[in-house]
Amino acid sequence: MTGVNEIRSAFLDYFKTNGHEVVESGPLVPRNDPTLMFANAGMNQFKNVFTGLEKRDYSRAVTAQKCVRAGGKHNDLDNVGYTARHHTFFEMLGNFSFGDYFKDQAIELAWNLVNKEFGLPKDKLLVTVFAEDDQAFDLWKKIAGLSEDRIIRIATSDNFWSMGDTGPCGPCSEIFYDHGDHIWGGPPGSAEEDGDRFIEIWNLVFMQYEQTPEKRLDLPRPSIDTGMGIERIAAVMQGVHNNYDIDLFKALIAASVNATGVEAEGDATGSHRVIADHLRSTSFLIADGVLPSNEGRGYVLRRIMRRGMRHAHLLGASEPLMHKLVPALVREMGRAYPELSRAEDLITETLKLEETRFRKTLERGLGLLDTATEGLEAGGRLDGETAFKLYDTYGFPLDLTQDALRTRDISVDTDGFDAAMERQKAEARAAWSGSGSAATEAVWFALKEKHGATDFLGYETETAEGVVAGLAADDKEVAKLSAGESGFVVLNQTPFYGESGGQVGDTGWMLANGVKVAVTNTQKKAEGLFVHSVTVEEGELVPGLALELKVDHSRRKSIRSNHSATHLVHEALREVLGNHVAQKGSLVTPERLRFDFSHPKPVSDEELATVESFANEIVLQNAPVDTRLMAVDDAIEAGAMALFGEKYGDEVRVVSMGTALHGPKQGKPYSLELCGGTHVKRTGDIGLVTLVSEGAVAAGVRRIEALTGAEAREYLDAQDKRMRELASLLKISADDVPARVAQLVEDRKKLERELADAKKKLAMGGGAEGGTPVKDAGAFKLMARIVEGINPKDLKGMADEAKTQLGSGVVVLISVAEDDKAAIVTAVTQDLTDKVSAVDLVRIGSEALGGRGGGGRPDMAQAGGPDGSKADAAVAAIEAHLTGL
Repeated sequence: MTGVNEIRSAFLDYFKTNGHEVVESGPLVPRNDPTLMFANAGMNQFKNVFTGLEKRDYSRAVTAQKCVRAGGKHNDLDNVGYTARHHTFFEMLGNFSFGDYFKDQAIELAWNLVNKEFGLPKDKLLVTVFAEDDQAFDLWKKIAGLSEDRIIRIATSDNFWSMGDTGPCGPCSEIFYDHGDHIWGGPPGSAEEDGDRFIEIWNLVFMQYEQTPEKRLDLPRPSIDTGMGIERIAAVMQGVHNNYDIDLFKALIAASVNATGVEAEGDATGSHRVIADHLRSTSFLIADGVLPSNEGRGYVLRRIMRRGMRHAHLLGASEPLMHKLVPALVREMGRAYPELSRAEDLITETLKLEETRFRKTLERGLGLLDTATEGLEAGGRLDGETAFKLYDTYGFPLDLTQDALRTRDISVDTDGFDAAMERQKAEARAAWSGSGSAATEAVWFALKEKHGATDFLGYETETAEGVVAGLAADDKEVAKLSAGESGFVVLNQTPFYGESGGQVGDTGWMLANGVKVAVTNTQKKAEGLFVHSVTVEEGELVPGLALELKVDHSRRKSIRSNHSATHLVHEALREVLGNHVAQKGSLVTPERLRFDFSHPKPVSDEELATVESFANEIVLQNAPVDTRLMAVDDAIEAGAMALFGEKYGDEVRVVSMGTALHGPKQGKPYSLELCGGTHVKRTGDIGLVTLVSEGAVAAGVRRIEALTGAEAREYLDAQDKRMRELASLLKISADDVPARVAQLVEDRKKLERELADAKKKLAMGGGAEGGTPVKDAGAFKLMARIVEGINPKDLKGMADEAKTQLGSGVVVLISVAEDDKAAIVTAVTQDLTDKVSAVDLVRIGSEALGGRGGGGRPDMAQAGGPDGSKADAAVAAIEAHLTGL
């Protein structure tokens, strides 16, 4: 039992036997903690359990948690490939007690596992405790039988864990393994503790206090949180000192060696390690729905991908490499993490596309970097301005610049880089402030502070009463809005939906005795303030005025249909294309819906037809659309889809539609999403879903547009009418139209080819302006033609034919278009190219035509000019030049 997969299974089975619930790894993108870029510890998914905000039906848990540390506070990216134990992706094994057992059982479970189950010798192990934790010190002596010199007291924060400035905290105890005196380093707490001889393999956190702003209190139910890096314990159990020498990495590195043909020796060793590590992190991130982009998580993913791809370039890979290694990763880790297998195609295609694009950036960036560091020697420093220019202008990230210069022992002025970055941000802020946006936003925050958030009533009703809380116009609060004036109204409550989540804002009317106000839009501002854009048609609006509020019913009805259809289309796309499909943006209007989603390639016509069919199956069920208020965690646990980045309160609206008819969800709710929008009462209210377009929006993101209800029927009616008109024109049945049109298109292409050939033959059959086809121009034979109606693209082919006819000499062809623009081609037979160049001749002709330049080869060149009336002059100028040679 030494392989990574065996160790993982043994760890989980051991704690399961000891009463722990085996909990699947949480996703790398945390669902309920926006403070984290990526999951970086096993306790992340249990954060709310530890704080008491969430209850689970178990008090003991064990996990193998996938983690990424490549951005923010925990960033190991720069060290990967250069040290023995740094990774961007790693697995954290951990056992947890939520108010159940505490220090004594935690220490006993840990010691029995490492010493008895894993068989690590006692004389190779030592532990640390927090200096003031006498209880833990005594328990290690009693349970493990360790001598006092092998239980080291640490007084620093290294052995006192806290979740933040406030919240749960407590001492911790670390288990270290001694790799032997042949490796330099001392035990923790010693002067040589930074050496690699003693390696931490497990950390036990004793969560027993709560830190308040005033003091530290005892927790009523102390808890346990532990973390053991599987790569480190595997290295120990496999008798190696470097994590990259364990079985998992050896398999990935072997795949990299096989794909590149470069052995993992010398400088190439680090590159293979980087590729293996970055393959894991990028693959798992993509499987969890992250796609490369220029901001946020997508940017961190792109940095990791591109760093690995650069090392593939260093190994001499002449074509994209990393996507070829995905099968090896799936073989090694797919059984433990089935999401890898499910997303294998998406991972492969995303890596291939990104590496294909990055190679162009890499070649350009490395060339510019070589130029910028030409005069720098080892120990030198690249200035921050240049590094920032490489990043800002050419898309070359700072860490890639640093990595590229590391082998030459050249550093980068990061302070200068940061200063250049901050200067750019300051300029952007100044430009934004000058736009008036800041002043506008300030109005809403002031109104929010004064009147509080707006109470939204629109889920249940389209009519209500509300009282004017505040008015604004021209970026400031005003005391009234009179007839003929436009501005903004804030109410204490409203049925008007504020634009958000892709759904447009409502329109309608505000009415009172003698007052009529048109609502042209509604938006959400300042976190909960509904702002109504209005035009006062009659009367006067003042704060405190009570109004009757009416939403435009027909418009809202169409919006509801399109929003509900968006959910059905989303789920149908996941069913047809795979679970990697995730919403990347949407727009819901009365006229149509637009939905952006993650997918690496175009959706085929057959797939689109199936998506449409699946969505309409649910429409035809006419099933009730169920909306419930649930706790966020309960909703997600029930399978509801949520978008990370959206702000959800303690309670969320969960919208459920239809019953799945096939696949693994058969018999279960078809669509289940967290959503704050408005929806139909029954799926049948949608009427019909018709997809009208599909296309690319960005790398890895596609867009679908669709119609519902009356708009869908009108669209299909118009399509049917056009088809019947075509059939009538062609005097055939509608079923035969596609084949007949295809034949007509082919016939047209054939006629166009024949016409082009005829034009070329006709053009070459007579002299220009009745002149002699071939004349002497000094020592050269000259064949010149001025032609009309010839595509400039055909001139080169005609010139080649003319050269064959001429045998030896010069050919000049000028095509004059209907707009009087001209194209000119000059050709010189091969025996004369040492005496005259077609490039020189074409430039002479182009200048006569009012153009500039032109180019090509000595035997063939092409140019243009705006004045075709000077075609004769162009021929004469070339003839004069030849005569003078």
